[in-house]
Formats: sequence, structure tokens, C-alpha cells
Amino acid sequence: MDQRAEHESFVDRAADAGLSRRTFVVAGAVAAASTSLLGAQPAAAAETGMSSRVSLTINGTRHTVTVDNRTSLLDLLREHLGLTGTKKGCDAGACGACTVLVNGRRVNGCLTLAVRLEGADVTTIEGLAPGEDDRLHPLQQAFIDQDAFQCGYCTPGQIMSGIGCLREGHTGSREEIREWMSGNICRCGCYVKIVNAIEQAGKGS
Repeated sequence: MDQRAEHESFVDRAADAGLSRRTFVVAGAVAAASTSLLGAQPAAAAETGMSSRVSLTINGTRHTVTVDNRTSLLDLLREHLGLTGTKKGCDAGACGACTVLVNGRRVNGCLTLAVRLEGADVTTIEGLAPGEDDRLHPLQQAFIDQDAFQCGYCTPGQIMSGIGCLREGHTGSREEIREWMSGNICRCGCYVKIVNAIEQAGKGS
């Protein structure tokens, strides 16, 4: 029996049982939805227990949190700890807006799993000038002096990446700075002034 004949036979049997076509279709849809929901329950249940505790130091303060194993460092900072200075741009590691320092090295927060940072030391844009005198980090001041931002959305990531660039010693020339800052996108096009700011901070260090 082909598929069409089988379908017509099934509908005919439903009609013999006193069901209208409308009732039959509605009942079938409800049954399908119920099956779908029941099938989703084991999947939802399987996801329970997929969390871990992680302890790490962020801007000098120790934090111990329980997070889903899939939580990125970026989401830990923004959604769990309220440190929203680190920005979510592409969420794919392509723009650099979420750059932070982990154990002194720059990383993309969106690509770094929080649970892999047990015992790590993380520095975000909020932790650069923790002093009571509100004195800015030299690179923050250089960004102001050189007018190295417009909308400011990428600026925290640019500054954190710039600090990494300075610490790594990649400020020997403007070309070198551009090369080692190439992972950070500025959609406003302030690249020349960003290089100026990093060059200024490098000369002052």
C-alpha cells in the first residue's frame, strides 16, 4: 500500500469511529505535541548537573561561583559578577571587544570557558585604576589625550589589548603596534589614534 492509500485508509477508519476530519487532525496534532514534549524531558533532565564551582581572583578580589560548564569568562564577568565594562561584540572571538588579561596575558573572554580558570588571576578594565585617588592607568590617560575613541564600545577591549601589547614588548614601531593590535576592531575607525595612545604609553613606561 502506497503512502497516499495508507493515509486515506487511516482517515476512513477514523470516520468510521465517528471522528470528523477536523477532530482527527486536531487530535493528531495534540498527540504529536505531547510526544515532542515527552521526548524533550530526558534531554532537559540530562542537562542537570552540568555545573561546576570555580574560584578565581578578579581585579584583586577572590570569587567562588557555581556556573554552567558552558559559561564563558565574558558571561561570568557580565552576567554573574556585574562587571559590564568588558563588552560583548561578536561573541565569536573576531572583534576583541571582550579582551581581558588572564595571568597577565590577553585573552578573548567570549572564547574562554570560566570553569577552566580555577585559580587564575583576571584583570578587567574595572581593575586598572583601583587606587583611591582615581588616577587612571597611563594607557587610559593616553586614550583620552589622543582622543582615541568615538562611540567607546570597543575601548575597554582596545585598552586591555594595548596593555598586553605593552607588556609583551610589541611597541618597537607603529607598524609593530598595528600588527599586534590587529585582533581588535574599531568600527569608528580610530586606528591611527589608538596607535598614538599605545605609543605614548610605551614611551612613558
